[in-house]
Amino acid sequence: MYKRFFIYCCLSWFFVFILSDCGFKLKSFDESMDDSLNVVIQRYDRLESLYLTTGDFSALQQMSTDFPNETRTLIENVLNLGDVDDPEINSKLLRFFQDSTLQAIISDAELQYANVDDLNKQLTDAFHKLKEWLPDIKVPMVYTQICALDQSIIVGDGSVGICLDKYLGKNYALYSKFYDKEQRETMTREYIVPDFLSFYLISIYHHPYHEEKSQTDLDLHMAKIQWVVNRVIGKRIFKSSFINKIERYMVNHPEESIQELLSNLDCSRFM
Repeated sequence: MYKRFFIYCCLSWFFVFILSDCGFKLKSFDESMDDSLNVVIQRYDRLESLYLTTGDFSALQQMSTDFPNETRTLIENVLNLGDVDDPEINSKLLRFFQDSTLQAIISDAELQYANVDDLNKQLTDAFHKLKEWLPDIKVPMVYTQICALDQSIIVGDGSVGICLDKYLGKNYALYSKFYDKEQRETMTREYIVPDFLSFYLISIYHHPYHEEKSQTDLDLHMAKIQWVVNRVIGKRIFKSSFINKIERYMVNHPEESIQELLSNLDCSRFM
């Protein structure tokens, strides 16, 4: 027994010596990961839900203190309830959401998205992949909210909001009152990350002068974004004839990087 142990120890030290002598160093998993690309979703929706269902003033205070820009955007730009500094704005916000349909949506969103660990992981993986192609990309502050079915993804200054009430599932009963079948197909949890990446990338790589561009140019530019998102996700979640054009072009031009693809606004090369 002692002899076997001695031989094992000698072999182990010999192996370490060889690796050290060759300058080989094993890199741990943690060392290979860039923590700045990790996504942890901020649960603004929970504060919102608490205030809108119970009138808890401390939740409202935390919304305004911890998420001032997001609260302003929600009240002024999404719901169009008025100026966030209006002394009556909090009461207006509370009254707006007392509608029974909206109360049901809030409850269902909080139940379906009690856990968002899967979204954290998918977004983290996506940004690690994007960093390989787009070295300058930064991870925004990501938060979840309830938008009264007004928006899906909201891109702000350094932040991106996910409106959970727009992703309750294609068979969600209340959706049939407001959306057609084609629209409902994309109102699922599966589409959150692809939609998020699409809106975020289009905010970075956008046409500076939309009025000077034809609809075909705009469609092709959006197709570039969606083609890249498909690559990141590893699935053809977005499909269109314009995306097919981008696919054919990139197959025939392997020398063109994804950063060049997105940065070049000349879409005539895809025709």
